[in-house]
Amino acid sequence: MDIKRKKELLNEWKNRHPDMGVISIFCKATGDSFLGISKDIKADFNSNRFKLSAKFHPNKQLQALWNKYGENGFDYSVVKVLKYENPEDDQTDKLNALLEGCLLEMPQARRIWA
Repeated sequence: MDIKRKKELLNEWKNRHPDMGVISIFCKATGDSFLGISKDIKADFNSNRFKLSAKFHPNKQLQALWNKYGENGFDYSVVKVLKYENPEDDQTDKLNALLEGCLLEMPQARRIWA
């Protein structure tokens, strides 16, 4: 790959506009729901799935359910999507506010990342 193409790909990556929002990992067998913020929904679903499969997810309760019911025992979903303009702006406060609203609407849900 030549240097020009590498620069193009790097520029595309820097200017990408990933989907952000509140994600849910739901255990179908128990009804347990785990919510978390995500600055890149697709990447965070993959990251959580990898950590759970490798048995080193930081949420011990979620990990225990995964160990018992396996990957097919869970549904992944996007609860709320954050609309934003500039990908370089920090959206953490807005995402946390969205998460708090979701936790109020779903009091039985827990946080993915404590």
